[in-house]
Amino acid sequence: MKWLADCDPEHDRDCPWHRRARDAVGYSLRIRLVLVFMALAVTVAVVFMGGMQRVVALGWKEAARPLLMDYVDRLTADIGSPPSIERAQAIADRLPVTLRIDGPQVQWDSHPHRPRPDWMSDKVQRQDHWSRDDTGYRLLQRTTADGHHIEFGLNALSWDKRPRIAWGTLTVLLLLTALTFVYVRHLLRPLDDIRHGARRFGQGDFAEPIPVRHAHRPDELGQLAATINTMGDDIHQMLEAKRALLLAMSHELRSPLTRARLNSELLPESPDVLPQRAALMRDLGEMSRLITDLLESERLAGRHAALHREPTDLAMLAREVVDELDARHTGARAIALHIQADLPACTVDRSRVRLLMRNLLDNSLRHNDPAAAPPEMHLRLADGVVDIEVRDHGPGVPPEHLPHLAQAFYRPDTARQRATGGVGLGLYLCRLVTQAHGGSLQVRNAQPGLAVTARLPCAH
Repeated sequence: MKWLADCDPEHDRDCPWHRRARDAVGYSLRIRLVLVFMALAVTVAVVFMGGMQRVVALGWKEAARPLLMDYVDRLTADIGSPPSIERAQAIADRLPVTLRIDGPQVQWDSHPHRPRPDWMSDKVQRQDHWSRDDTGYRLLQRTTADGHHIEFGLNALSWDKRPRIAWGTLTVLLLLTALTFVYVRHLLRPLDDIRHGARRFGQGDFAEPIPVRHAHRPDELGQLAATINTMGDDIHQMLEAKRALLLAMSHELRSPLTRARLNSELLPESPDVLPQRAALMRDLGEMSRLITDLLESERLAGRHAALHREPTDLAMLAREVVDELDARHTGARAIALHIQADLPACTVDRSRVRLLMRNLLDNSLRHNDPAAAPPEMHLRLADGVVDIEVRDHGPGVPPEHLPHLAQAFYRPDTARQRATGGVGLGLYLCRLVTQAHGGSLQVRNAQPGLAVTARLPCAH
């Protein structure tokens, strides 16, 4: 029964009904409000009706006791002594009462086929102060002069309508519950809009604000929606300002970097200057690549990322990238390329996919164990999706860091030191490229090493 514990009641319809009902009550504000209102209504009704019945009943009993005693005495006198069955029958036909006569001469019951009610039994009457007075004299029983006992009672037929009244009351209560739920659902409908709007804002979509009900005179939920809309506008402006600042800084830094690179190339090639010149050129190249990556990440992170799609032979593109990197990393750092036969051309942005492959291979070369096998690159097609998988044979990444590797500027200390890696934009750019093409990026530990798979839809 493990699946019962692991099922998700919100999305899994195979969960038991009681589990779904319990979670619905636990997570639905509407249902809990309706239950609270109904419990409060029932409690107030029971307490009020019970209290009023107690107050009225006590006062009415004290006032009606002498009247009832006098009326029972008159009915007993009308029946006569010895009791007349004809007169008793006339009284039973005229009034909603039952009569029972027990004596030496007359044994008669107005309703012989009906069982005697429990409240007419001796045990109940001994406990009921209403049916007897302080001396023990029973109000509904009389004894005639000739020794006959006459017992009066209410006709049970007058109580037959009670079940129908109870069912009617229950039906009305259920109807009121349904109407209350519909009304509460209507009142809390803005919560759904607020939840969907907050989810859109979290995904970076600020185009559609949260609708505000009765904008001219909003209630508390309307005010909350308006406040969240204001917060979303502020966040949007902050993000746009940050993006504009990064783009401006990147553009402004290109010119001095170009001049610094040119001046470095003009340095004399003397033995004492060559090491400093090479180190300076290396640092300037790193800064230039960083600025290029920043510009590319901001272009791809926008909602309208422009792609220049064209039919591209991914196998040939992969060989070009591998040859370019092999020229820089020789010997043990060679890359093993595995391409599925008859891989078709796909309509993609050639320059962005090249950037994707280069970053994946750079990352694997940087963290591969020199004593282990070289990094591997696999290209395969399945169900209209091409998988570009790059795997190294290094130490891998702790599992708790895997979900964050494709975030901007993220470098786990245990696997990404500043001396061996960049600033944390490589995998972030890979994720942006795959998402811009409608694909996804998956990162996993290959044991040993790290495997990164970019899945791109292959449109011919």
